[in-house]
Amino acid sequence: MQQHLLLPAQQHPPRPSRPRTLAGLLTAAAATAGLLMTALVPGAQAAANPYERGPAPTNASIEASRGSYATSQTSVSSLAVSGFGGGTIYYPTSTADGTFGAVVISPGFTAYQSSIAWLGPRLASQGFVVFTIDTNTTVDQPDSRGRQLLSALDYLTQRSSVRTRVDATRLGVMGHSMGGGGSLEAAKSRTSLKAAIPLTGWNTDKTWPELRTPTLVVGADGDTVAPVATHSEPFYQSLPGSLDKAYLELRGASHFTPNSSDTTIAKYSISWLKRFIDNDTRYEQFLCPVPRPSLTIAEYRGNCPHSS
Repeated sequence: MQQHLLLPAQQHPPRPSRPRTLAGLLTAAAATAGLLMTALVPGAQAAANPYERGPAPTNASIEASRGSYATSQTSVSSLAVSGFGGGTIYYPTSTADGTFGAVVISPGFTAYQSSIAWLGPRLASQGFVVFTIDTNTTVDQPDSRGRQLLSALDYLTQRSSVRTRVDATRLGVMGHSMGGGGSLEAAKSRTSLKAAIPLTGWNTDKTWPELRTPTLVVGADGDTVAPVATHSEPFYQSLPGSLDKAYLELRGASHFTPNSSDTTIAKYSISWLKRFIDNDTRYEQFLCPVPRPSLTIAEYRGNCPHSS
């Protein structure tokens, strides 16, 4: 008697697997290679930006009084330069990371570089070459201070003893009071600048639709010298809508708050300079979404996400 092997009703013999296509094999190989690269090279994506400097930032690192870089400084005599009044250059001591972006900072009306000196090592230790300058006279107006900021940038990148440490394509300007107004003038004149930060800025010109430089406007809620309603706010509101821009109003602050060490000013200045001079998107997290009001921030406005 013949026996027949009967398969269960809902079962079928296994089908031979289809041969994998060349395209499928290549896709799988590429995915595997990508995973291996990510595993073997943790900074693979970061390496795509050659301007990143320093470790991944945290709130603690950008609020600290010093960053990861040891710094040095050198004085520049007014007798050795033209177009501005000399100053002090602060810079990372190590050259292992290559060149750095740079920022020049102007003091305000009747003031000297000593009034903004705290920003020198604070910013330099985060990976910038920083030049705090004296102006030709302490009563120079914002338009003159703007020209002096540019003269100082040219000296820094072309003649200074640290010029080989500076990437001349990645430059920014800052300033306090009339120096802040001067930073707007400088950015208006030289659209190649990567960042501008006026600190409780003062200027008779209230509108800046010509600016193409990412600008962080910093005002103070208690400023009676350059009240935000007639200075910082109209400065910010007049900037082009398409421009990367932000407005930070300090709470419980005066016109002279930028003249001494201030964590909030430092934190957001570092983030702005890193984001736009270094094109370091690791710092975007501190700028977007816009920071909420706090014990030190009365208001913050900005156009997030940033496009540059």
